[in-house]
Amino acid sequence: MSAQEIAIASLDGGSFSGYLATPTAGAGAGMIIIQEIFGVNQVMRRLADAYAAAGYVALVPDLFWRQQPQVQLDDHSEEDWNKALQLFQGFDEDKGVEDLIATLNTLRQLPECTGKVGSVGFCLGGKLAYLMATRSDAACNVGYYGVGIENNLDETGNIQKPLMLHIAESDQFVPPEAQATIRVQLSGHPQVTVYSYTSVSHAFAREGGQSYDQAAAELANSRTMAFFQEHLT
Repeated sequence: MSAQEIAIASLDGGSFSGYLATPTAGAGAGMIIIQEIFGVNQVMRRLADAYAAAGYVALVPDLFWRQQPQVQLDDHSEEDWNKALQLFQGFDEDKGVEDLIATLNTLRQLPECTGKVGSVGFCLGGKLAYLMATRSDAACNVGYYGVGIENNLDETGNIQKPLMLHIAESDQFVPPEAQATIRVQLSGHPQVTVYSYTSVSHAFAREGGQSYDQAAAELANSRTMAFFQEHLT
């Protein structure tokens, strides 16, 4: 596996960076890793490395570049938490999706990418993965504990490619009413699979995080990898 920083051309004439991890084989299906509110930090980079080790060409775009480029925050620091929440409050969601579509375009054009590209996102990225399913032509998308999905359920009719969502039932940022609304609105959609995990909190799959739950994380990750193997090969 190899890793490097690359430039991604935005749809509105700008440019931002992305962390690219390439598998040892040198080529594979594409995978966009969509950041949490802590930027393209070591957690996201390790995820990209893991996906590259599994055979994917993984790219983590810097979605906070319009506010502050190259953000790398630590979820164990109170000061960094406050900074992350400030960046989240100032984040332009629509522009973020546009930047993900630009990332999709860039990844598809890389010689290492064999064609199909999926996305997987966490927290803020979990919501953005849902919006990639409604607003882009990515081959498939996975969202972990996305915050605010219930506010965009009117876009569900746009979903034409497979989408998987992982919901933490004790998520302090996604109240039970929101979870219920998501499940009801998406139930029966032929392209959508929703899994709920009991007794776990937001960020249960963030290895090393305060809410990490190994059993739930391993179950969710195994479902995700099987999903990508089915839809990206």
